[in-house]
Amino acid sequence: MDIKFNVIAVFDNDEEHVLMCKRRKNPYKGLYNLVGGKIQNGEGGLDAAYRELEEETGISKEDIILTHLMDFTYYLSNIKLEVYVGRLNKQVDVYGDENDLEWIEINENFFDTRFAGEGNIGHIMEQIYLSKEVLLK
Repeated sequence: MDIKFNVIAVFDNDEEHVLMCKRRKNPYKGLYNLVGGKIQNGEGGLDAAYRELEEETGISKEDIILTHLMDFTYYLSNIKLEVYVGRLNKQVDVYGDENDLEWIEINENFFDTRFAGEGNIGHIMEQIYLSKEVLLK
C-alpha cells in the first residue's frame, strides 16, 4: 500500500517570498520545509493540498489557486510525494500550530542544508522558476 504526501510551494502575492515551515519534529527536525502533509485514503490530491494548506497555514481556497507541478515516487518505501504550487491573490496573515511558519526570500539557495529533502526543495524551486509564467499567473 502506498503512502501519499503533498508539499505546497506558496508564494506571496508579490512573488518575492515562499512560505516555509521550520519543522519541530522528525523527519527533518529544525530544517525548513515546504508546508504539506499526508493525503488520506480516498482523498484527491488537489483536495488534500487545499485541506493541508488551510490546516497548517490558514490559507484558504479563496486565497490561492494551486497547480499540480510534479510527483516524486519512492518505490522502495512505497511513498508518493505530490508537489503543488500557487501564488496568493492578496496579502494573507498565516498562522499554524504544527510548525513555525516563515516567509523566505526566493533568492535563497534552496539546495543548502538548512532546507529539508536532500536537495529536493532546490529541485522543486528550479522547476517552478522554469515554468513561472504558467504557474504563478
